[in-house]
Amino acid sequence: MALLSDLLSLDFFVRSLALTVMVSFFAGYYGVFVVQRQMSFLGSGLAHAAFGSVALALLLNTEPLYVAIPATLIGASFIHWLGGRGLSADSATGILFSLSMALGILFLSLRDSFGQDAFAYLFGSILYVETIDLWIAAGLFLITVASFVFWGRWAYSGLDGELARSDGARVERDEWLLVSLVALVIVLSIKLIGAVLITAFLVLPASAARLISRSFARMTILSIVFSVAGALGGLLISALVGVPASAAIVLLHCAILGLCILIQALSMR
Repeated sequence: MALLSDLLSLDFFVRSLALTVMVSFFAGYYGVFVVQRQMSFLGSGLAHAAFGSVALALLLNTEPLYVAIPATLIGASFIHWLGGRGLSADSATGILFSLSMALGILFLSLRDSFGQDAFAYLFGSILYVETIDLWIAAGLFLITVASFVFWGRWAYSGLDGELARSDGARVERDEWLLVSLVALVIVLSIKLIGAVLITAFLVLPASAARLISRSFARMTILSIVFSVAGALGGLLISALVGVPASAAIVLLHCAILGLCILIQALSMR
């Protein structure tokens, strides 16, 4: 307890804690729609789109989020646009993935060195949270709360898009909004978990919740709980043991998933 109290007295740890809670909440909430639609590759594609834009920002010596946010939103719109022209979501994501990584490698090669900053965006750097990260996360939190009115429509269109269209739902607009919000979550999550492990951060809590849920509402709530609990636990383990936060968070999420698999297996006996 004394060590935890000492950690909470450190400004940088409190900022990290605040960002962890908000970002893991977003990941748990939007992750259920990613899992429902089997769009796991989307998270990876958008993460690498964000990394490509971060590499450009590092080359220009500017704040990475100023470049990553609009670039990732454009990438999300690009995926949605290609999807409306006959390409599958996986194909459109693969195109963006390849383009962004190629540009990211090019931009980094033009720098004198890769530097610790590039490494941090690949593998996460939660203990180096800046004030702007918290302001953007707070803004996204307000947007997410406002988007709760779309929860039922997103769930409905994810279950049967054609039926939702026949009922008059504006599925394309709703899907674009969802993908854009997922893109924003990914940009913020890169600071916490890194581009390499971002898909796991989105998918693991929602997958664990799906195994032990009989309704989409229960799955959503449990996904948020698992995501926040795993992220906070991973951050605490990282601070106490000295291991990378990204690895600790993902491994703890894997443990939660394993526990849910066991619970499901026992319930079916």
